[in-house]
Amino acid sequence: MLQATRGMNDVLPADMAIWRAFGAIVEAWLERWGYRAIRMPLVENTALFRRAIGEATDIVEKEMYSWRDELNAEELTLRPEGTASCVRAAIEHSLVYDGPKRLWYGGPMYRHERPQKGRYREFFQYGAEALGFAGPDVDAELIVMCARLWPELGLKGIRLELNNIGSAEERARHRADLVKHLQANEGMLDGDAKRRLQSNPLRVLDSKNPMVQEVAAKAPPLSGYLGEASLAHFEGLKKLLSAAGVEFSLNPRLVRGLDYYNLTVFEWITDALGAQGTVCGGGRYDGLFAQLGGKPTPGVGFAMGCERLVALMKDSAGAPAAPRPDAYVVHQGEGTLEYAFTLADALRGAGEQQRVGRARMAGEFAAILQRLKA
Repeated sequence: MLQATRGMNDVLPADMAIWRAFGAIVEAWLERWGYRAIRMPLVENTALFRRAIGEATDIVEKEMYSWRDELNAEELTLRPEGTASCVRAAIEHSLVYDGPKRLWYGGPMYRHERPQKGRYREFFQYGAEALGFAGPDVDAELIVMCARLWPELGLKGIRLELNNIGSAEERARHRADLVKHLQANEGMLDGDAKRRLQSNPLRVLDSKNPMVQEVAAKAPPLSGYLGEASLAHFEGLKKLLSAAGVEFSLNPRLVRGLDYYNLTVFEWITDALGAQGTVCGGGRYDGLFAQLGGKPTPGVGFAMGCERLVALMKDSAGAPAAPRPDAYVVHQGEGTLEYAFTLADALRGAGEQQRVGRARMAGEFAAILQRLKA
């Protein structure tokens, strides 16, 4: 028997009700905050993600679905995330030539990783990108947006973690001392941390291995390498969040898994989903436009994991009730089918939801009436 590909799931009608309710709330919320929809292709040139996300990231090294299109001599990839595609579209279509833009998108992403609860090979995301905004006020706007969304979804217990990862130059100065520290404690590093030590040492700080975390806790903090501008930006963000009543905690080991980030990075986390507790994450990416061949343009955004948020909604309030018909159109045989069919069509045209069925005995009429009264 043929089955769905591992890590890629069917969503059956019983679950589509909560998915549609979730989508309606999120899309109305994004539009209400002034973000406008954009749709990018599922398939992009592989070079886009190599340049944007970083050659040494887990996503590019081992998680992308890529292949060669021999007909057009292109290397192609199913998109693993949305920010790179959104920025590529903004550059290609000159979307920010006349001023900053707020954009949102939603749809499936693909990563070839080990499927587990809350982590799939095909997963849905909603993302918001504020392009052309340099100040901490828009970082705060995106974070406050999320804080206001959780109650609309009926969710509680989602906490915010922040970090300031500075500029690429500041991270480069920090990297040299970080590598020395990690090499001095290499015996305590696991295989994954040793691999990252060579390619992307900052990601070692994000390890979930307790022994590696012990090493990371004693590493020279990145905050000691940040300049005045980076510190001022982050202080401005924290003040705005406090003014908005949004609580947060600082996590100096929060670095995110994408190389394009600078300054602000953040995650919204729940303890209700076990190890896969991050439901939304994002940050600032002021160098990404130039990195992809565009005019230097600041940007900041986030993406949220829909499967995880829908699971929380389901646990919190349960799935919405299945829609009920406004009317049943019942016929008693071939002689009345044509009239019933025509009547049902007229009702649909008037916006009524109904069903057509054949009643073979009087008892069925009584049962139908009972359902209509319930």
